[in-house]
Amino acid sequence: MTTPTTNAVRERHILRVHFHLTTEDPELYDALLDVLTTVTPLVQRLPPLAADLDVTGSLRLFDCDAATLGRLLQVRVMALHGVETSIGAAPNRMLAAMAADATPPGDLTVLPAVPDALARFLRPRPVAALPGIGPATARTLNKHGIHHLGTLADTPLLTLQRLLGTAQGRQLHDRAHGQDPRPVTVRAPAQSLSTTHPYDHDELDPATHRRTLLALTEDLGLRLRTTGQITTTLALTVRYADRTTTTRSRTLTEPTHHSPALADTAHDLYTRLGLQRARVRALTLRAEGLLAAQDATHQLSLDPDDDRTRAAEAAADRVRARFGPTAAVPAALALSDRTTSPRLRADAKKKEQRR
Repeated sequence: MTTPTTNAVRERHILRVHFHLTTEDPELYDALLDVLTTVTPLVQRLPPLAADLDVTGSLRLFDCDAATLGRLLQVRVMALHGVETSIGAAPNRMLAAMAADATPPGDLTVLPAVPDALARFLRPRPVAALPGIGPATARTLNKHGIHHLGTLADTPLLTLQRLLGTAQGRQLHDRAHGQDPRPVTVRAPAQSLSTTHPYDHDELDPATHRRTLLALTEDLGLRLRTTGQITTTLALTVRYADRTTTTRSRTLTEPTHHSPALADTAHDLYTRLGLQRARVRALTLRAEGLLAAQDATHQLSLDPDDDRTRAAEAAADRVRARFGPTAAVPAALALSDRTTSPRLRADAKKKEQRR
């Protein structure tokens, strides 16, 4: 039986903290993070309800183990803000997250850096419990008789790479053995990215609205990919001639920065609004719940068209990086108004000023 590798992870002590809030409250979330920084400055935001802490250097300062430090945090958070927490303590971020997911509110689970203990925790769990495995990947693994993490860990690396691809196969093979080298990164990432297209007049044409949405998703997707982020939620805001607005949002089935996926969601949100002949003056698309792209895994669709689309998108991004954002646009925009997106409008304005 293959057991988790713990080279160098013995030196790390990671806490994953889940806040049990009834509603999302960004101000309260920031206040809760302030409590966490009272024990370590190494706190990574995982909005809206979680955070990772590296307390390796804090254990000597507080003269205690990770479990005691976690209990101290639970008491402080409850005393100051009345919020229950679930905490997982482990040698790396992935194991801490899995431990926290398996912990009821108000409790704490510790996974020691001991191969046998980690194996007992990991091996019986279903493959869907492993971070990075979504419904599509779980179905692929189950189809080939891989139902539990123990079986996944015992599956040869080359077999997984044939099933899932080189990068994902390697990542899931390592994670099934309890390995996760990601550090806790202290940063304050943007909570959202947005892009807006105002109309110079009341725009009633649904076809024009849809072309605008396509341009906005292209712009938003490029910005997400350029900054190495993915979005978990997409929100569409429509502003009308009377200055009122309507906003609809949707949590994505899979976090993404893939422009066609964003466009499909944006168009569906627009369709469900049933605007018909509404007098629209502006459309705004906002990506919320941003995550680092490295923290998520694309779920295989087993659709060759999807692979080709993503390859074409990557090629277009390289062209844009070299020749500018107007160098590659979807055909629907190239045949209509190439200045629909904010970035393209800015370029067009600069050209006009130079004339």
